[in-house]
Amino acid sequence: MSKTTKTEILQAALQVFARDGYEKTNLKDISDAVGLVKSGLYKHFENKEAIWNAAIDMMINYYEAHMGAHRDGMEIPKNTDELYEMTMGMVNFTLHDRNVILVRRILTQEQFRDERIKNLASDYFVYNTEETFYRVFSAMMEQGTIKKCDARTLAFSYSAPISVLIRLCDREPEKEEAILEKIRLVVKLFIEEYGV
Repeated sequence: MSKTTKTEILQAALQVFARDGYEKTNLKDISDAVGLVKSGLYKHFENKEAIWNAAIDMMINYYEAHMGAHRDGMEIPKNTDELYEMTMGMVNFTLHDRNVILVRRILTQEQFRDERIKNLASDYFVYNTEETFYRVFSAMMEQGTIKKCDARTLAFSYSAPISVLIRLCDREPEKEEAILEKIRLVVKLFIEEYGV
């Protein structure tokens, strides 16, 4: 039998926290999920709060590594076709990456209980996406591939409906294809209006 690692414990804890929320989760739930006796958790973590904080840190690192496209060095679309592909690639990753789904569930559930989670939810659900598209649209305006206007407002008006539709898909996954079609329409309408 292999040794259970901290990462395995944290991954299991994220799944339990996403399913049950912080308050309803106990150490036995986590130990059962990872296949350990409860005392086995204490070899790695002092208590549930320590597991929670370490799991959130792991979640942040994962999210930033995979969704931190608003950082310097991101590839800017050269035309509106590439903008469409980039956007839909981000949407598909967001909707289907198991860890990103867990992140959204935890942020949604815990944003009213935990100040740190509230701030992360604001960043991940609004500010980071807006910042990503602000950088994209500013660069595309400089390239002359979309019309010049207030890039910050344009980024918000582009990203907000997409974010809302992704959250709708979380609540109503059976409607994913119809929701994806709405997202495609949002992007296409934007391109018709602002593409040069």
